[in-house]
Formats: sequence, structure tokens, C-alpha cells
Amino acid sequence: MNGSPRTEGGAAAEPLPPAAPAAGEPTVVVFYDGACPLCSAEIDFYRRRRGADGVCWLDVSQSTQDEVAPGLTRESALNRFHVRDADGRLISGGAAFVALWSALPGLGWLGSLFRWRPLAVLIDFAYNRFLPWRPALQRWFAGASETRSR
Repeated sequence: MNGSPRTEGGAAAEPLPPAAPAAGEPTVVVFYDGACPLCSAEIDFYRRRRGADGVCWLDVSQSTQDEVAPGLTRESALNRFHVRDADGRLISGGAAFVALWSALPGLGWLGSLFRWRPLAVLIDFAYNRFLPWRPALQRWFAGASETRSR
């Protein structure tokens, strides 16, 4: 995608992350739903880890674009966890967590472990079973957070 993306009115919009990082830029891009309290808590955990400054954290809920990255719609990114890895591959689901863990030095061992085929299948299976429960868990998590803050 060349040039600046445009909004409906034709004004220039914020640029999309590239398909592959340029030299000196973060090598991994994490697309997450910042409006989801459960997702935000998990991303906050990862952002506090050593090496997190080498990752680009993109809160898709703040984007007004239909396409948040080449090949990734806003709707898809809000419905399922996505990571663009250092090689420019767009990965989703359990495999996206493996890519994120692999990018963080303190969690690299977890990424290596879940690259083993039986565990890779297991994490994808577990993530796919989690997705239908996510809306209910979000509501519960938001309610629990409000109760703690009172």
C-alpha cells in the first residue's frame, strides 16, 4: 500500500504499520483490543516485561481505519489476537501468543516450548475454545475491576 491511507473525507489518516519492519524499527507488532479490560490487563503484563520496548503495541480499538495493517481488518483484529512477526508474517490465535512470547527475552522459553507441534496444536485449540467465552469474561473482568476500585 503506497502513500498515506485516506479517511472517508479524503484527509490523510495515520499510516499503517509496514508489512515488514524497516531497520531500527520494532521487529514485532502486536494488534490488541484496548477496549477489552481482559485483553488490556494481559497486554499490560507483557508491556512490563524486559524487551517489550522492542515491540510495537497497536491498540486497534483506537483506530478509525477499516484496515489496521496490510492484510488485517480492524474487525478481525478486534475479534482475534494478531501479531506481525519479525519476518513480516501476520499470525493469529495461539500462534500469535507464541510469536509474542518468542519476542520477549524472559518468555522466549515459553515460545520455544509452544513451537513443539503437540503444544502448538493445543494452544490453538485452547484459544479457539476461549473465544466464544471472551465477551462474558470481559463483562466479569470489567465488573471485578470496578468493584476493586471502589
